[in-house]
Amino acid sequence: MTLLLAALVLPVLGGGAAVAAGRNGRLATLLGVVGCVSGALLGLAFSLSVLLGGAEPELSLPWPVPYGRFALGADALSAVFLLPAFALPALAAVYGVAYLRPYEAERRLGPPWLFFNLLGSSVALVLVARNSVLFLVAWEVMSLASYFLVVFEDERASVRRAGLTYLVATHVGTTFLLAFFVLLAERSGSFDLSAAGAAASPSSVLFALALVGFGTKAGVVPLHIWLPEAHPAAPSHVSAVMSGVMIKVGVYGILRSLLLVGPAPAAWGTTLVGLGVATGVVGALFAVSQTDLKRLLAYSSVENVGVILGGVGLGVWGAARGAPVVALLGFGGALFHALNHALFKGLLFLGAGAVRHATGTLEIDALGGLLRRMPRTGWCFLAGALAISALPPLNGFAGELLLYGSGLAAAAAFGPGEAAPALVLVAGLALTGGLAVIAFVKAFGIAFLGTPRSPAALDAHEAPATMTLPMVVLASACVLVGVVPAVGFALVEPAVELLAGTPEAGLAGAAPGPLLAGLPRAALLLAVLLAAAAGSRRAALRGREVREADTWGCGYPEDVPRGQYTGSSLVEPAAHFLAPLLPSRNVAVRLPRGLFPREASIRIGSPDVFQRRVYAPLFTWLRTTLARARVLQHGQIQWYLLYIFGTLVTLLVLELGFRR
Repeated sequence: MTLLLAALVLPVLGGGAAVAAGRNGRLATLLGVVGCVSGALLGLAFSLSVLLGGAEPELSLPWPVPYGRFALGADALSAVFLLPAFALPALAAVYGVAYLRPYEAERRLGPPWLFFNLLGSSVALVLVARNSVLFLVAWEVMSLASYFLVVFEDERASVRRAGLTYLVATHVGTTFLLAFFVLLAERSGSFDLSAAGAAASPSSVLFALALVGFGTKAGVVPLHIWLPEAHPAAPSHVSAVMSGVMIKVGVYGILRSLLLVGPAPAAWGTTLVGLGVATGVVGALFAVSQTDLKRLLAYSSVENVGVILGGVGLGVWGAARGAPVVALLGFGGALFHALNHALFKGLLFLGAGAVRHATGTLEIDALGGLLRRMPRTGWCFLAGALAISALPPLNGFAGELLLYGSGLAAAAAFGPGEAAPALVLVAGLALTGGLAVIAFVKAFGIAFLGTPRSPAALDAHEAPATMTLPMVVLASACVLVGVVPAVGFALVEPAVELLAGTPEAGLAGAAPGPLLAGLPRAALLLAVLLAAAAGSRRAALRGREVREADTWGCGYPEDVPRGQYTGSSLVEPAAHFLAPLLPSRNVAVRLPRGLFPREASIRIGSPDVFQRRVYAPLFTWLRTTLARARVLQHGQIQWYLLYIFGTLVTLLVLELGFRR
């Protein structure tokens, strides 16, 4: 536990030292990064020792807080989520050195580094907390630290609005979690989570409270509205951590609650599959029509949370129905995809930040031609786009392959009728996979290919080395885990056994092993075929005149940016086909007129239907209703004291009544 405690404390000390550095931005950045990276290295060593050594260290110290105890513990499930919780913030911190440099002259950088390091340490503390009060305290620190990072550029009204949306959403979720832990403690007689697990018995009320509380943080539809607002507003290295790490804490919470509230019935698994498919499809649909690069990535995070949640649901369903292969593949695919998502989504957000750093914009239709100007960023972004689209031989394909295998194994074991949740998941995976391909063909093709569509894109330059190095590391990891997935899956294997409840199954040989074993050979075959195709092309063109033309040139001798596809025109056929599923779809078309038309345009957007039709009217009603209560706020302290006295008397009467 010494390694873990040092990993939690060092980043906070580094952040505090960064604040003490005052207006010296370079020194503040150095102290913040050193604290974050040093803590991450110790934390990774601790996590790997738990996963590879099988030990489950515990620590319990007195804590003078009512019902609280500084109780820490790390089992395989905690250790799996600790890996990205330590690794990704370290890479993002190195990236932030150059990303925050333009802000040195206008603001102090110490507070942002303190909150960034607090975010990483509080996430890790949530994952190892074994007392409900400690868990909620760490959860609140995580929420507040991320809020202050989201509103980093608070001079912009859109950023302040995004921060407020996030703050309200996260505290609504915390309210449900408070109720969950109180009822859990009432049932077990203790606020220690180990006691809750020992007294486990299924409770649908507790399951529902945990699903809403943790699902809000994870971005489960319809609780996701904060996510596409907060991610684009935050600095890109913060967005990478929030998407790659913080929303996974919500997934961890759902998994932990399943262990705390008892053996889950099959109906819970069906519910999780339904929510997962709905979340994945909605997130992918909205991602297709986004015009802001980071907003597209944010909705893509919603989609991938849906994929993970669907796998968890099928694992629960398989365990409840006595199908260990289905459970192993479901939980295995979910956890493996959670790790993979941290890699490729962190990479994509860092790539988007490099684009903004170079061009000053994230509007997809204002970009173009960036691959020639930013080759390292472009190739890394392409690796992330292929991985998130679940295309071989990248890591996103390996995780989803296990989920497909789980669904098909359930259908084979129980038949199409009984295995309806599994077939729904398979259909949902296919639909979200196709939509993800459309979204990222648009994101990469419009932003990095063709010719520049604006002066900002024309003057773009490659990002500094401290920004490209973390992207290269993450892109290499996406390729490595995709080519040799068994290496990555070995890390989640102990946690899968814990969740599935079948430690004797021998995961590597029982279910996931055969599915993953063929991927290295397939990747090698693909590389050989590509090399053969390239060699054949070179041989065929030897001795011939080879001319180059612009990708989107359409035969014109000069670059014509207006002749290129825009993001809206590229996805218009798909958006038209999917129109029944997008009730909030907006299409603005300006048709060409006359014999020699000078302008024509099409713009497709999809405002979030949940925000527009559900939450906006709800909060408008709340604001109007609560405004009437201002009559109670008249500024006379005597009346305020009377309110307090009346409340205490009411509580006393209620307590005496309950005791009788």
